[in-house]
Amino acid sequence: MHHALPRLLMALALLLALVVPAAAENGLAIDPKACLECHEDVVSVGEFSASVHGQNACTSCHVELSDLQGHIDGTVMPEPVSCVRCHKQQTAEHYASVHMLNDIKCADCHAQIHTLASWKGEKQKVVETCTGCHDNHENYMESSHGKGVLAGNPDSAACHDCHNLHEVKPLGEANSRENREFHTSVCLKCHADEEMMARNGVFNVAVKTYMDSYHGKNFRLGYPELVAGCADCHTSHGVLPADDVRSSVNEENLVATCAVCHDKATPLFTMYYSHGSHDKDKYPILYYTFVAMTTLLVTTFGVFWIHSLLWMFRGFVENREKKRELMEHGFVQHIKDPHKMYRRFTKRHVFLHFLVIISFLGLSLTGLPLKFADQPWAKVFMDFFGSAANAAYIHRICAGITFVYFGAAIYMSINFLFIRKDIPGNFLQRLFGPESLCPNFRDIRDVTNMVRWFLFRGPKPTFERWTYWEKFDFIAVFWGMFAIGGSGLMLWFPEFFGSFLPGWAFNVATIVHSDEALLATGFIFTVHFFNTHGRPEKFPMDFVIFNGEMPKEEFIHERGDQWKRYEEAGTLHLYEKLKPSGILYDFFFKTLGFTAVFIGLSLVVLMVYAFMHGSH
Repeated sequence: MHHALPRLLMALALLLALVVPAAAENGLAIDPKACLECHEDVVSVGEFSASVHGQNACTSCHVELSDLQGHIDGTVMPEPVSCVRCHKQQTAEHYASVHMLNDIKCADCHAQIHTLASWKGEKQKVVETCTGCHDNHENYMESSHGKGVLAGNPDSAACHDCHNLHEVKPLGEANSRENREFHTSVCLKCHADEEMMARNGVFNVAVKTYMDSYHGKNFRLGYPELVAGCADCHTSHGVLPADDVRSSVNEENLVATCAVCHDKATPLFTMYYSHGSHDKDKYPILYYTFVAMTTLLVTTFGVFWIHSLLWMFRGFVENREKKRELMEHGFVQHIKDPHKMYRRFTKRHVFLHFLVIISFLGLSLTGLPLKFADQPWAKVFMDFFGSAANAAYIHRICAGITFVYFGAAIYMSINFLFIRKDIPGNFLQRLFGPESLCPNFRDIRDVTNMVRWFLFRGPKPTFERWTYWEKFDFIAVFWGMFAIGGSGLMLWFPEFFGSFLPGWAFNVATIVHSDEALLATGFIFTVHFFNTHGRPEKFPMDFVIFNGEMPKEEFIHERGDQWKRYEEAGTLHLYEKLKPSGILYDFFFKTLGFTAVFIGLSLVVLMVYAFMHGSH
């Protein structure tokens, strides 16, 4: 007892040296020494002096105890401490937290208030505090994150890294947008930091590959409730490496993990590369698919954009030559009845083209925002549709329309080759004949003559019923249906196809569908629009596909060989039109045509912007 007294007096002196100046400065009415005379069984002088509050007087927190005698008499008693007087930011965060909603106050976590030491960023202390109440922590303590924290790794995720220290927000209903967003957003805090991941030997492209996936694109567009987030596959607290048999992403557990969303998942289905990239060594199939599609894109656009530019310049020169000739010699017409109308397309052709326009615009407007999900305009598009789910629904309706007109094209092709009586010849003669859209040797000559005209080396060629670029457009539909349509069906019904195809086939389908769609939209909205409407001879629009009509002068100048063949066969009268299409009909389809061109060109601008400012 005699040995303890000097130590107690020294500690008290130290405490008084710290608190008395503060008390005098703040004009406190009660000397802390007076408090300690009665409360030494509650407050250890030495521990309090060493705590984070050691430089404060007792009445700094117990502000209502300004009347010492009243307190001694029991008429003035301490009230619950209001930490907000000093800790304004922390209190404000706590006030908006789920802890506050459940009446969990500061002292419930900071119980040892008189001995509280600074945590100094030691994550173990946070985990110890949280696990005092949250008894479902065992999975976390055994996880990669928990083991890292216990080992002293400052990069490893502790409770507050995901849930915050004081502003612990409610997660809401299990399927709410807030809850679903939390499943991924908290993971991105660390895993998007490539430097942090590199120094910890963690797969450092997880975020990029996730964001490039269908799941990640929907998350980025603001609809996390529609797709799987990080924690759905890796769990929230029990995150373990894939080679651990307890891990949710271990090959033995993948079927159960995938079946949470895809209830018919199979072992084949789980072969999907969740974080597959274009890495040649790790994912050679995806790499070579990407190379093949990129080569197709670059080659197709390269050839046809050069073709369009040459045509644009040559057509401009030709128009100037015609203008000069008119100024010098006036208008000389050598064709009788030049404005007499002939039928080029039937109502069936016009209707099918109408389906093409509607479906293609719908597919483009709903698909491109997903392709370029990192762009601000993509979010605007999705919000316009109401959600990514609505956009997907519209996309699939338009895909259904595409299958309808493709089926009609197949039927018309079979009818043309085998059934119709008005076309002479057998199957092969019809297939390679002048009325067929199948390429033949004449097309080589037409391409050669067209290039010679581009280069001022020969006259402008005339054509048969179909030009080589029109045949390319038609064949592209067949290629596109197998590439876009086939891959689209796989992505539309993954569980069905996953029952007999390996999961990595969906990775391949995603690349093919995405790049082929980019090829289709880019080609239609640039090359096709130019060939059909933008070339100098037709600008601003050729309406023949909308009303099926073309004047005699245009017929002879552009498709002179077809005119001669019909003339020699005596069948020209079969294609004469006695009256033009109606006013309302023309108004509707011309409005549709200009609207389609405007939308298409606007999407081209947005795509160019995305490539210039995006992560592609």
